[in-house]
Amino acid sequence: MQAASINAIGPASETASARLRSLNQVVRLFPLRRFLFLQGVPGLFLHSLGVALAERGHAVSRVNFNGGDRLAWPSLPAIDFTGRATEWPTFLQRLILDLAPTDFVLHGDCRPLHRAAIELANRRGITVHVFEEGYLRPDWITLEVGGVNGYSSLPRAPAAYHVASGLLPAQPAARHVPPSARTRARDCILYGLGCIALTARYPRYATHRGWSLPHEATGWIRRAVRTPLARRRSAQTLRTAFAAAGGFFVMPIQMDNDSQILCHSDLGGMMHAIHLVVASFARHAARDAVLVVKAHPLDNGVIDWRRVTRDAAVNAGIAGRVVLAEDCDLQVLLDAALGLVTVNSTSATFALASGVPVMALGRSVYDLPGLTDQGTLEAFWRNPMPPDPDLFDAFRRVLAHACLVRGDFFTPEGVSQAVAGAVPRIVAAQSAATRVHAIVDAAVAASVA
Repeated sequence: MQAASINAIGPASETASARLRSLNQVVRLFPLRRFLFLQGVPGLFLHSLGVALAERGHAVSRVNFNGGDRLAWPSLPAIDFTGRATEWPTFLQRLILDLAPTDFVLHGDCRPLHRAAIELANRRGITVHVFEEGYLRPDWITLEVGGVNGYSSLPRAPAAYHVASGLLPAQPAARHVPPSARTRARDCILYGLGCIALTARYPRYATHRGWSLPHEATGWIRRAVRTPLARRRSAQTLRTAFAAAGGFFVMPIQMDNDSQILCHSDLGGMMHAIHLVVASFARHAARDAVLVVKAHPLDNGVIDWRRVTRDAAVNAGIAGRVVLAEDCDLQVLLDAALGLVTVNSTSATFALASGVPVMALGRSVYDLPGLTDQGTLEAFWRNPMPPDPDLFDAFRRVLAHACLVRGDFFTPEGVSQAVAGAVPRIVAAQSAATRVHAIVDAAVAASVA
């Protein structure tokens, strides 16, 4: 169906109003739930999910905010939002009155457009289903009702994981689907081209990512050109780290515009976090220890992290003890690391799985007593506390049951898996906390029967 287009504030054109009334009539024919999709990852994952829900008799429509959204939603009902971000709440309120959605579906709950939608949904009693990259990787994506990461409803008490895990059946085996950097890159490029090609239709759209598409494209090109040199420098970094008499710690870089950094920490950005950690390392770590700053595998090359890391080390007076690993396998580092310091990167779950001590400086679902070091950063450098392997196993089992879905967002097989797993979760509309409590309730009911 052709997308209806409505200007956010002020009277809509007669044509746009007629299209919306037509869409409204289509939506209200469905006796079941009415799903309104907002933004997602590049590619056709959200559309595939929408088709699966529509095939089960639910009403499905989407709001397109830019040309990439429009091209990724080829066949289901849609409405174009062409106003300014400040006009979005009023637009959405009117859309809710017209379409009466029961559920929102979106990826990432910290995008400004999504935060406004979630606040309105909470007031209106609309269920919000939030997708995100998997808390555990690979082979998983995250799906929670209400919010993810710092907004997650997952329990904060370690005992809850021990109890619930002991009541769960064994996870069925599933085939590993190798991630495809090429497919992901293709989807991102097509999304960006769609945004550029349809700029005239969405002239007021502003990305949440912080950089313009041309700026990011330039960064990716620069990074691709430098890849051979980065690999050679990373090999030298590994030699330096493994030769350190006092061992080494790892700090993974997160994307500087990552909502995890901006919304779920108080550090103000990744560059500030690096300077803070390096300064602490200089003052409190053993003098023969090394800090390896690990570049993000999907970094867009816009920020010169070599310069940021070098400046932080020079300012702290330890230029020879802080090195940047631009292109290497994180697991290679974790196999020998003394500990990992992060703001709230998912990389920490790889460290926990390997028994490596973790210090988390932000808010994250895995920052639990018994998993991460609950002391100070200053003490961590001298006496890092390793994770409890039994607690991590329980944590991993409960996450898989409560808020993870097998699959991925980009490969055909991964998308198929993810859609198949997500549909029943969305229809059930249970928060992670509810799913965890239901495990215990079912066990109690069975013991009484």
